[in-house]
Amino acid sequence: MSKIGTINQTKDTIRSSDFKVKKKFGQNFLIDQNILVNIVKIPSISKETLVIEIGPGLGGLTEHLIEKSAHVLAYEIDPDLVKILKNTFSEKDLTLINMDFLKCNIDEDIMKITRTFDKVILVANLPYYITTPIILKIIEESNIIKEITVMTQLEVAKRITSSPSTKDYNSLSVAIQYKTNAIIAMKVPRNAFIPAPNVDSAIVKLDVIDNIELKPKSESHFYNLVRASFVQRRKTLLNNIHAKYGLEKDKIVEYLQTLGLDPQIRAENLSVSDFIALSDFLLNLQIK
Repeated sequence: MSKIGTINQTKDTIRSSDFKVKKKFGQNFLIDQNILVNIVKIPSISKETLVIEIGPGLGGLTEHLIEKSAHVLAYEIDPDLVKILKNTFSEKDLTLINMDFLKCNIDEDIMKITRTFDKVILVANLPYYITTPIILKIIEESNIIKEITVMTQLEVAKRITSSPSTKDYNSLSVAIQYKTNAIIAMKVPRNAFIPAPNVDSAIVKLDVIDNIELKPKSESHFYNLVRASFVQRRKTLLNNIHAKYGLEKDKIVEYLQTLGLDPQIRAENLSVSDFIALSDFLLNLQIK
């Protein structure tokens, strides 16, 4: 391997290509080869696996993914980086798409690759400024991706894996834990990047649940309710539901009590199953 992600080669590539790091795209390049090697050990990749990568940057992680997988489908928003990547991996099993991942149709792009794979997984060092919408897009829109391994800010990783009634538990925790089993696989210090971010990071592994035992009648309604319930975290669930749906508060109290929930409870105290029950209850009342 050429070890694209080493600090010397990263600096050389940036210098030789006259590349300027763009803060607007959240560009931080991982330069620790030991961490790169350990990252690709976390997901279950074989030579029959299609790997999706978001924000490959200069290709440090991409190089390892290509080595272990059947093919890599990578989304890169920066056209300057696409030129570098095409030059670096011109003869490799790599499909590059130059666009904003949030605007793509993931499953359609996967289906355009005319090969069969044993499974499709996603591995990425995510741009931190859009980590949450990217993860939610994957779990809400893709029926093909079954495993997700991503680097996020440590703070976000704690939210993703947190339990009810803890300070880190929020709408992201609920949405992700409804669809996946989530763990923090490893922590990554900020000095492993160039330029170094202001925070430490972590690798989170999300295994998509094949057969969800308890599902809401409407997933879109469920997600909307979860988001609305945490809009004002310090407010009670009663107040957040009132603000979202415009219902009379005494009616909301009645609904919550019917579900066995304390009217003064906060969203952070509800489990995934509690949110599903509340979503279905409101939906039955034809409250959109």
